[in-house]
Amino acid sequence: MDTILEIEALKKYYGKSKNQTKALDGISFRVMKGEFLGIMGSSGSGKSTLLNCIATVTRPDGGEILLRNRQVQELKGRELAQYRGKKIGYLFQNFELLDHMTGRENILIPLSLHNVDETESRSRLKQLAGYLEITDVLDKFPSQMSGGQKQRVAAARALILNPEMILADEPTGALDSKNARTLMEKMEGLNQDAGATILMVTHDTNAASYCRRILFIQDGLIFHELRRDIPRETRQEFYQRILKVMAQLGGGSEHVL
Repeated sequence: MDTILEIEALKKYYGKSKNQTKALDGISFRVMKGEFLGIMGSSGSGKSTLLNCIATVTRPDGGEILLRNRQVQELKGRELAQYRGKKIGYLFQNFELLDHMTGRENILIPLSLHNVDETESRSRLKQLAGYLEITDVLDKFPSQMSGGQKQRVAAARALILNPEMILADEPTGALDSKNARTLMEKMEGLNQDAGATILMVTHDTNAASYCRRILFIQDGLIFHELRRDIPRETRQEFYQRILKVMAQLGGGSEHVL
């Protein structure tokens, strides 16, 4: 498979000398095109820092982030804006929708920022809204939507520019179990049917079971890796294997954030 993202010896430290925290301590891995990769670990393990470094929200202290062999840290100006807008799509835990805009307007924000053809954007919106089952809330404001609807609108916004990779930060964190399952089924479908590449940070074992591969992070490094044996291994069987690793990481799911 084709490599989309390479993380090489990535480091991010907070504080100095004795009080220094090594959020990322030289972590390395690759993300392949069409992969659904999960990142799990105990609280403070560095997984959110990792996602923020990839999204260029946080600047690493060392190492490399390469998207299709291009050094992300070197991007500036228009190239950086293109990376943030078109190369990656970011799905937040708390939706981050603008309250004064309708669902449709929220989804179309990236298109207006990047001067995408209106005809093309409308077609893309119709396709995503149908797949994510949000057609009926496009003209509603976030205050009129359920949590699940908000997150699926946010997912459409992250996908509207057809990015090379989706970064999902605890996407089920603010959802009940039913809406979480619906969202993960849609994300799994996007991965399997549309070939979307997804990198997801999660503490939710059930959400993680939809992934094809999971990296467990501890003390800023990869502690363990699991791959789902598709098609022989069911999602429930993979879920049980995830639970076993989580127990090793910190004694149970309540410690794996």
